[in-house]
Amino acid sequence: MSTETVSQPVPRHVAIIMDGNNRWAKRRGLKDYAGHRAGVEAIREVLAAFQDAGVRTVSLFAFSSENWRRPTAEVNALMKLFSNYLDSEIRKLKEDGVRLRFIGRRDRLSKSLLTKMDYAEQSTRFNRETSLNIALDYGGQWDITQAARNLAEKVKAGELAPDEITEERLAEQLSLAHLPDPDLCIRTAGEHRLSNFLLWQLAYAEYYFCDALWPDFDRDQVTLALQSYADRERRFGGRLDAPRNDNNNTKGQNLA
Repeated sequence: MSTETVSQPVPRHVAIIMDGNNRWAKRRGLKDYAGHRAGVEAIREVLAAFQDAGVRTVSLFAFSSENWRRPTAEVNALMKLFSNYLDSEIRKLKEDGVRLRFIGRRDRLSKSLLTKMDYAEQSTRFNRETSLNIALDYGGQWDITQAARNLAEKVKAGELAPDEITEERLAEQLSLAHLPDPDLCIRTAGEHRLSNFLLWQLAYAEYYFCDALWPDFDRDQVTLALQSYADRERRFGGRLDAPRNDNNNTKGQNLA
């Protein structure tokens, strides 16, 4: 099975909640770190499969705001893996035309990791083939709160009237405001919840839940997810037999 057989339409933007690394390791009698490392390695094949299928934007939920509650040793190991990923993958991302961005808080990350993140974003900023967004220390509620705070500051400064606050203005303050909202959200490992990921942006996304643990999510799994998406009818609250003004289709058409 390959992504070559996936029928249209193909989502422009796919968001993924990568779950199951720990369970993958435990089933093999390995330590948690081995599962997380396998999960990081899975990103390469999955990203390539989406690129081959014509998906222009991929957003990965790598570390949530709530993940700081995990054991210190596990958090430190995850941060090391993120750092190693940037060291090993940045060259290939540049060669493949992938623009890398990070969303989420940055005040709780180490200076060394922030330096690598900044370098990765700057060195890939002119790439236009694919946009890869990594949510690191991210939470959807935080995202919306930050957007509301930004608008409140504009009102306080007299730059905006309260009655001028609209859904569109708030959306412009969110992470990923420069890109189209996700068309498809995938979650692995049999869980059926968003876990505070892109709460606003996923309002009209299609959802695909599968039992495969993230390290086992490969090209075949990508094909199944995209085929499931292609088989659905997207109404956006309207009817298929009536004209529809889909503002979402005009948002973020480029990868700038």
